[in-house]
Amino acid sequence: MNRAREVVLCLILLTITASRAAAQQTGAPWNMDCEQQERENEHYTCRGQVTFAQGETKLYADELEWFRDEDRAIARGNVVFSQGRNQISADHADFNTRTRLGTFYRATGFASSKPLRQAPAAPGAFVAPQITGQDTDVYFFGDVIEKVGAKKYTITNGGFTTCVQPTPRWDLHAGKITLNVDDYTLLRNAVFNVKGVPLLYLPIVYYPTNEANRSTGFLLPTVGGSSVKGTQIDNQFFWAIDRSQDASVMYDWYSKFGHGIGSEYRYNIGSGVGNFTTYMLNRKAVVDASGTTSPSERSVNFVGAANQRLPHRLRASAATNYFSSVSTNQAFQTNVADFSRSQRTYGGNVAGAWGHYSLNGTFQRSEWFSNPTRSGVTGSSPLVAVGQSERPLFSTSPIYFSWTSEYAHLDHLIKDGGVVTDNGDTTLSRAEFAPRVRYPLKRWQFLTANSSVTWRDTFYTRSQDPTTISQDPNTTKILDDNLNRRYVTLQTDLTGPVFNRVWETPDSGYAEKIKHTIEPFLSVQRTTAIDNFNRVVSGVDQPVTGGTTNYAYGVNNRLYAKRKIGQVSQSQEIASLAIGQTYYTNSLASQSDTRYSTSSTATPPSNFSPVRIDARVSPTSSVSGSLQAEIDPTYLELRRLSAGGRHSWSGGTTDVSWNQQFFIGNLPGFNNPDGVSRTLAVTSTAHTRENRYGGTYGLTYDAVKSTIIQQVVQAYYSAQCCGVSLQYSRRITGNSAIPVDAKFMFSFTLAGLGSFAPFDGGMGGVPR
Repeated sequence: MNRAREVVLCLILLTITASRAAAQQTGAPWNMDCEQQERENEHYTCRGQVTFAQGETKLYADELEWFRDEDRAIARGNVVFSQGRNQISADHADFNTRTRLGTFYRATGFASSKPLRQAPAAPGAFVAPQITGQDTDVYFFGDVIEKVGAKKYTITNGGFTTCVQPTPRWDLHAGKITLNVDDYTLLRNAVFNVKGVPLLYLPIVYYPTNEANRSTGFLLPTVGGSSVKGTQIDNQFFWAIDRSQDASVMYDWYSKFGHGIGSEYRYNIGSGVGNFTTYMLNRKAVVDASGTTSPSERSVNFVGAANQRLPHRLRASAATNYFSSVSTNQAFQTNVADFSRSQRTYGGNVAGAWGHYSLNGTFQRSEWFSNPTRSGVTGSSPLVAVGQSERPLFSTSPIYFSWTSEYAHLDHLIKDGGVVTDNGDTTLSRAEFAPRVRYPLKRWQFLTANSSVTWRDTFYTRSQDPTTISQDPNTTKILDDNLNRRYVTLQTDLTGPVFNRVWETPDSGYAEKIKHTIEPFLSVQRTTAIDNFNRVVSGVDQPVTGGTTNYAYGVNNRLYAKRKIGQVSQSQEIASLAIGQTYYTNSLASQSDTRYSTSSTATPPSNFSPVRIDARVSPTSSVSGSLQAEIDPTYLELRRLSAGGRHSWSGGTTDVSWNQQFFIGNLPGFNNPDGVSRTLAVTSTAHTRENRYGGTYGLTYDAVKSTIIQQVVQAYYSAQCCGVSLQYSRRITGNSAIPVDAKFMFSFTLAGLGSFAPFDGGMGGVPR
């Protein structure tokens, strides 16, 4: 968009500069010189190497007629109009020496303008590769170039390009171009040519020519094709409202799928930022390979987030990620993270702090879909929390006191076809107060200890009938009887004794010193008995198992290296390994311990948690890796494993991740072969040093089914004044009748004129 402004400003300089130069030299006369000069009253005729000049503005021609009393000059033959480095050539020209309005016929020329700052990309937008090696020269041409107003010009049957070369790589040609300086440029019947080959026709093109860093106008369209959606054309209009806010309006057309229209609004005003996108898709009726017809459907999507500072030390935030149709969303979106999403959420928050006191108010609503018609709704409407942060219980006391209180209306619904099922409404209100006392032990450097006591009283407006509890939650009766749950938690966290060993390695070429630290840890937590725990409504609140003592134990190993970074030696952690487990005196507590991702009510109760392993390595700033695993304590087999690594260099980055859910034949929750998963994800980007060539490759692979879930290849080429971006993607749709969606898209970048990512995720990256 900025380059479009530069193009037009350069063109305008060729015809308006003389006027500005004359204004700066008030009263400066026009001087005329030639080989043969004639005069009849106020009519001057000059032939042979004519020079007609006023200050730095010069006009050269084979012949010139100057009607001084009419303020008119007509130049013929090899006409050249120049101002500094700016120059225009024409067969002949007719202009008014006083008003500076005039016409150039069969004209060509070039101009130079001062480079402008590149405006930052909008959040979430596709950033086109930067054009390398470009200069600010502009070549333009036209059968007729006419100045019709103080800042308005028209070009008939002409065009321009920023490729000032013997054979320009591209040019934009139009039947008529209207240039409104500091406002807009309008092209009618425009054709985009690459190497002289017509590539794209646009009946009308509008883009800005004002002097702002961000400019209102149309972005270059993105074109593509999909086996599911058919031919795809995406276009977007950008509106620079002011320096602090802008908006976009997008229209997308799909030959098989339908069409969509959306808008995006972004702002950054002082103490607040926000970005919201709304999109409506009108989907056609589709007949799949089995002959089944999916009816036409209108769906909407809302995605956005905002953060705003309010008076009285308050701050508000809001976020939404909502879609109205699960099936349309899964068929429409391109990226794995989007089309596999079955959850929609929206909510807001207001928070503030005054000294030791804080306030937090939240409204949140989430809905998960197990299939297109059945869903579960959870959230809080609202949740209000007030608390006091830690402070000494007395002025000189080593004991710290804090408290929290909370009121929440907790939503919990099960819907089928949009209707709440029988016993599917377990919504209730909750009020809670929890004071806490903590005593830290800091006497020894090699051993730290923190002990705390928390008393918690929770009031519920509803409860469940314990006599109706069974494996089927639909048979559990929910009563409108109040319930108070009270318990006390005592906890002590110990770290140490810490063992260290240091190796001096000045000649290793890697580090000056290597340090190994061993940190044993033990956390003991006692929760008093909860007599009415089986009356707390299941699934609505965080479950707490009373009458249990938990012992969390393990060891942390850390490896540090003191390395020279630049001219300064710094110590940094290059590797760590943590192994831990928890013992429960009440085996039911193992089913609700959120510290372990594989703990759930689907697994049988156990006095031991899984053994958790966490490892990280980062030997250099460009290489890092991590691993997390959980091992079943009974069968000593892996339940879950995830690992990942990253390598970055001056020419790009590569990320690899592996996630695996294991099969354990005798362990409920892990003995279903359909629950086994092994997924590999790879993302790699690379570009040349000058960023002339570059690309991205992304892969999501299901190793259980030996199937590529999604594969994306994206590449770009940037020349002196133009570039092209290409993307090919292939993904499984989840629809057995239309199993695969293969998609190809491309877009152009013309010397900084921006492109964008369509709402369906094309040209926007690779699987995450």
